[in-house]
Amino acid sequence: MTPHIESLKKYLLERKHFQFRRTVDWDALLPQWDIDRDKQAANVLKTVLAEEAKHPVFLPNERIVLTRTCANLPERYPDEVMERLRKEAYFHEKGVVFNLSPNFEDAISTGLDAKRAEAVARRERAIAENDGGTVEFLDAVLSGIDAIYGLVDAYAEEARKQGLIEIWSMLTNIPRKPARNFHEALQFLRILHYTLWCEGAYHNGVGRFDQYMYPYLIADLEKGIMTRETAFELLEEFFLTFNRDSDLYVGVQQGDNGQSMMLGGCDKDGNDATNLLTILCLDASRELKLIDPKINLRVSKNTPIEILEKATELTKEGIGFPQYANDDVVIPGLVRLGYELEDARQYAVAACWEFIIPGIAMDIPNIAAVSFPAVVNNVMRSDAGKAADSFESFLQVVREELFAQADQIAASLERVDMLPCPMVSMLCKGRIELGRDMCWGAKYNNFGIHGTGLAPAVDSLESIKRLVYEEKSYTLDQLTKIADSDFEGEETLLAHVRHDFPKFGNDVDEVDQIAVRLLADFADSWENRVNCRGGIYRAGTGSAMYYIWHANELPATLDGRLAKTPFPANYAPSLDVQVAGPISVVKSFTKPDLSRVINGGPLTIEIHDSVFRHEDGVKKVAQVVKLFIDRGGHQLQINTINRDQLLDAQAHPEKYRQLIVRVWGWSGYFVELDRPYQDQIIRRAEMLV
Repeated sequence: MTPHIESLKKYLLERKHFQFRRTVDWDALLPQWDIDRDKQAANVLKTVLAEEAKHPVFLPNERIVLTRTCANLPERYPDEVMERLRKEAYFHEKGVVFNLSPNFEDAISTGLDAKRAEAVARRERAIAENDGGTVEFLDAVLSGIDAIYGLVDAYAEEARKQGLIEIWSMLTNIPRKPARNFHEALQFLRILHYTLWCEGAYHNGVGRFDQYMYPYLIADLEKGIMTRETAFELLEEFFLTFNRDSDLYVGVQQGDNGQSMMLGGCDKDGNDATNLLTILCLDASRELKLIDPKINLRVSKNTPIEILEKATELTKEGIGFPQYANDDVVIPGLVRLGYELEDARQYAVAACWEFIIPGIAMDIPNIAAVSFPAVVNNVMRSDAGKAADSFESFLQVVREELFAQADQIAASLERVDMLPCPMVSMLCKGRIELGRDMCWGAKYNNFGIHGTGLAPAVDSLESIKRLVYEEKSYTLDQLTKIADSDFEGEETLLAHVRHDFPKFGNDVDEVDQIAVRLLADFADSWENRVNCRGGIYRAGTGSAMYYIWHANELPATLDGRLAKTPFPANYAPSLDVQVAGPISVVKSFTKPDLSRVINGGPLTIEIHDSVFRHEDGVKKVAQVVKLFIDRGGHQLQINTINRDQLLDAQAHPEKYRQLIVRVWGWSGYFVELDRPYQDQIIRRAEMLV
């Protein structure tokens, strides 16, 4: 790490830039709201960027600028207005367009003047056609572009005054004109990404960064404008910008901000597209050791082991990166769901791990979740479940309950609405010509359904099979009462189900086949359903925050989990289960047909940091990744942890301000997490390779 990067990183970690922040009275600046949603979006962005333009900030010796000074942002509408809107339709989360990766490439390569000219011409056509909706949308786009110009001009003028000639020169070209080099391309992306947050969009990913930025890098290297070393320093500074304002971004927990970056994978023609920038990004993340950007790596059976070892060097640092996605499974899975092959080959991830197509999709990949343990719990108590005279019959009732859950969720989503984000839409393909915001729909409008607690459900079903249908030592009524009592007075049974029965994750086919069936039934329950926006539903193996929420709603389960004990995050063995090791986990968790649950959700494995104290540790872990790919896994997350260190961090947080952990689909600072999330991470299994 160069002294320049080390100094900038220290400045950010010590939060010295917080001195520039202020709380803004938005009610005074936005005293009225406009019922027209495009106009309201434009008013909010215009007001925010005008306020930011009053206070340009330059951190010491930085070369990539824009620092947010407004510690708070205005809500799109007052609470009473949103309450009324929510009575008319379902608005997911904050209600605005979010969880997207726009098409940054086009804007960076053409400049916003070209986008503005396109919008002006299209607006004139709309006026002639008396198309008021298109005019209103394009007015919002033009207002947003002009607001960006106002902010950038304020920075350029202040840079001129301070003698920051390099920055002034850049900002007099971009974002109006195309980026001329790698430095300007990075600054352009910073401007666009910064704007989306100010607009109210959130969980803004940057998509396939190494693909659309590589041409600028290689051109500069070939021209001798920069060396690999100077390019790397600039890239690290760009990475630092993701951590400048991220504590202000919304999320369930601090760090849950969706600043995901996808690297590697194939191009639109199916050829391997891993390049020099892919490697530099892995190296920059490893050297900086920060929670943003969140690194994802696309791989396949053809990925060289050297690349997997390079990625494992990043895993070794214990910051939860990279997350792997297997092109061999993901691309065919998306095609099966109706995505065109060329589009599927361009996939990235949303905030955490849900697969999306940048620039053309308005998928809502986290709209709802099904709790597998709750399904089993419901069937145990149902007349149909009690009437089942065999385990096979019981599993059939479980399947019927999965379909009933799907019916219920789909019925609750009969009208899904969202508020527009014209700048997000301006950056997506064809929206100016179409004259409509992304909120009204795009090429793909699919809904993603998480499936939580698979392992506890599978292990509970194995207990039911043995206790009720094989040993015949308990009835379902008896087991239900025991679960409701949290196994009080049943310590022998608790130990029996915890330790004597095989568990999902130990490569025992008897129990693994329950998981195969349960996931297949889950996929079936959503097959061929059309959502209210003309898209389909995508089943997935992710959990998001539901691994805490769903667990809190459920009594004890028959795998030996006590009430309120969290589920495992995403796709992973149950907490406290003794597994033979990561190899057995990979074998168990790759038996289901994962192409059918391709909304995403990584197999999550924790390994003890002592693995990397041995010379061959990196090679061994890379071979685990290779095994996962070869066996048809869809998504993988390997985390390096040390339980003793985490316990000490709980007791002495002041000593561990920079301790990073993987939470579910993102990494955060351990001491900033709420206690339930900390406790769940501590309870995750530590495995040795």
